[in-house]
Amino acid sequence: MMHGIMDSALCYIDPGTGSMLFTLLIGAVSTAYFMFRKLAMRAKFLVAGGRSANADTSRHPIVIFSDDKRYWNVFKPICDELELRGQAAVYWTASADDPALDESYEHVQCEFIGEGNQAYARLNVMSASICLATTPGLGVYQWKRSKEVGEYVHIFHSVGTAAGYRMFGLDFYDSVLIAGDYQVQEIRALEELRGIQHKNLVRVGCTYLDAMMDRARALPTAKDHPFCVLVAPSWGPTSLLCAYGDRLLDALLATGYKVVVRPHPQSKTADKEVLDRLMRAYPDAENFSWNFDNDNFEVLANADAMITDFSGVVFDYALVFDRPILYTEGSYVDDPYDSAWLVDQGPLWKFKTYPKLGRPLDETQLPHLREVLQDLVADEDLLAVRQQVREEAWCCQGQSVKLTVDYLIARCAALAVDSQNNDSE
Repeated sequence: MMHGIMDSALCYIDPGTGSMLFTLLIGAVSTAYFMFRKLAMRAKFLVAGGRSANADTSRHPIVIFSDDKRYWNVFKPICDELELRGQAAVYWTASADDPALDESYEHVQCEFIGEGNQAYARLNVMSASICLATTPGLGVYQWKRSKEVGEYVHIFHSVGTAAGYRMFGLDFYDSVLIAGDYQVQEIRALEELRGIQHKNLVRVGCTYLDAMMDRARALPTAKDHPFCVLVAPSWGPTSLLCAYGDRLLDALLATGYKVVVRPHPQSKTADKEVLDRLMRAYPDAENFSWNFDNDNFEVLANADAMITDFSGVVFDYALVFDRPILYTEGSYVDDPYDSAWLVDQGPLWKFKTYPKLGRPLDETQLPHLREVLQDLVADEDLLAVRQQVREEAWCCQGQSVKLTVDYLIARCAALAVDSQNNDSE
């Protein structure tokens, strides 16, 4: 009996150790891959009589990586523009049901490369001039920098703080595409504190907000409809649904308004127990529903007010649809995030900005939530302030796709010249 227990114990590997072993394995495989690749390229170079122009035919000019299908709203405008310009690129996704896989592009190849570690194993040995991604943590966890990638470029999937990722989220990127000067200030502050090389910060605006604004302007004139409140929280133990849960939903149902709850996608795993319990306790009904659509445009467009916490969707809603929010204060804990390094510099930009977009919500207001929402919507002073925030948070409005693709193509050309110069030396 004891022998069997010992065998089981010896066979067990805790998740942290497993992740470390996988990282070591990937590192060894990557090293071997690049060693044999270098030998093969040298052999091909010699067979070609010393001509290196076609030595690496598998190198991609642009690789776009998306770790989840929900970021297709960021990348679709970019892929459309690359296709329009006839620029070759590949779009790699870790979601088997990514909408990108239904596109019929000629110049942009869309491919599912597996989930989780399978995707990172492919990324760690890729060859490309440019890799564009929303995914933080490059060079920190399983995703390692490939020696055959010229430049890693990060693009945000929401406007707001640049210091909201898990620690060191952007440290190993070469360039970051910026939506506003506040992001520049946060990134530069982190670089100075950590003593790391400054990244290339490029002001391009926000691709998905531009696309969302185009869609909003094309909407027909709004008709009379029941007042609708959207609950759109972030995820984690201090998020709105976890912290307020039943008390908030009971108060909303008591208003008589139509209520739509749209949990953060990460809640399905991080907050699964809480979410499952709430969905059982509050099933879909005539004036109450849960929303998990991949595209959030319709649910945002139909809401007259939003209740949220520290979710980045605040800016999508307030800046595109020009409507107010109620937000919970004091629920954000920045211990695991880059923002923890900036605590001495005061509140993050987004927390200083929330009061300009709406009003705080606390539990004392829940019994009077209907009146609170009515006063919120009637507050005309918030309208002018939202315009100010829009200009501050969202630079280059209407130009983001052009500026983004201009940058990608220009950097590809520059890196190609650098590569040719290195080959000739």
